[in-house]
Amino acid sequence: MNQDALRRGFAGPVHLPGDPGYDTHRQPLYPTIDPRPAAVVEARGPADVRAAVVAARRHDLPLAVQATGHGTHVAADRALLLKTSHLASVLVDPDRQVARVGPGARWGAVLSAAASFGLAPLSGSSPSVGVTGYTLGGGLGWLARRYGFAADSVVRADVVTADGRLRTVSADRDPELFWALRGGGGNFGVVTSLEFRLYPVDRVLAGFAYFPADRAAETLAWYRDWAATTPDELSTAALLRRMPDADDVPAAVRGRRVLMIKAMYAGDPDRGRCLLAPLWSVAGPALVDDVRPVRYADAAMGGTPARYLDMFRTLPDAALEALADAHAAPDSPISTVEIRQWGGAIADPGPDAGPAGHRDARFSVIVDAVLPELATALRPHGMDATFLNFLADPTRTAAAYTAQNHRRLREVKAAYDPRNLFRSGHNIRPFATAKSTAS
Repeated sequence: MNQDALRRGFAGPVHLPGDPGYDTHRQPLYPTIDPRPAAVVEARGPADVRAAVVAARRHDLPLAVQATGHGTHVAADRALLLKTSHLASVLVDPDRQVARVGPGARWGAVLSAAASFGLAPLSGSSPSVGVTGYTLGGGLGWLARRYGFAADSVVRADVVTADGRLRTVSADRDPELFWALRGGGGNFGVVTSLEFRLYPVDRVLAGFAYFPADRAAETLAWYRDWAATTPDELSTAALLRRMPDADDVPAAVRGRRVLMIKAMYAGDPDRGRCLLAPLWSVAGPALVDDVRPVRYADAAMGGTPARYLDMFRTLPDAALEALADAHAAPDSPISTVEIRQWGGAIADPGPDAGPAGHRDARFSVIVDAVLPELATALRPHGMDATFLNFLADPTRTAAAYTAQNHRRLREVKAAYDPRNLFRSGHNIRPFATAKSTAS
């Protein structure tokens, strides 16, 4: 690789091994990996993105893309690492109720811009997460039961494909590529701008409530049945948590094992309280209740590290008892078990939806520690499925999709990236027999 030619090819900085800035810019968000890319390029515009794709292809290097690094779980060793953090523009069109963002934009900036017009994006739990990576991975937010995955709301994308072309894709232009982008992750190109719908949500009823966990399995069983009766405007999760014994934790739950309910209702707060009242009655009395009306942009719902994740069409009592017993064991490594409600618009996205997720799942279960005996107990009841945004294991990428969608994704990959240039991360391998339509 001609290093001088590489530097001349970009408007943004290029950091090569041995350069003063190389070690700083190669670092990922998570310290569990220690990448050694062949070069790190900081993009200053779409031309740099295109130059990176062309250079990676010319030198037969994998191309890894990083904005915030939240979705980086595979070291970009011997790759061309393209950083898009500086391309963070956010434009909101309140009349069309859409936002158009650069590939480095974070949800916090979109939330702030949209809130000025009483609008909301289908953002996730953290404002620091990058919009594009989250959305291309599907995007499960707290408005998903009402409006679907974030990927379902994409209306247009500008993307540089493996052949170096900058394409504008939509339902009418490159429809197969548009389908694949909406859940297929970074396998099909580098997005240089993303346009998606916003929704008329200003204020919500949202927050956490904590209850005693002495009847955890019974309460979770009641929650499972109750969740099936709730309207799409209400999203909930039931968690078993070991609360830290720390000063910033409310005294009533400090150092305790509790049942925690997360809830968000996109509607009248009084109506939301009425919907939650039966659950409060069964789980209660509440030790702490911090569910209150807030601006959607200010609702901080948090997340649980997914050391174990599976999807469930139903949660039989045996599965709930296994979760409760594993969490309650005195020597348990588990701090948090999260059972999250799916359904609603997730399950009914319309005929042109992308490949994101397993839409027939009714619940997801996340555990923040690896416990092989618990995984064995849950296996007969689960779908052996995952969700791309929550997945850290690149060997399980196919499990994020239905078999039909994964096959179609491989066909689209073969058409637009037959040489598998975009293979860093959760790779979808192209079918070798498909013919390229990218030229």
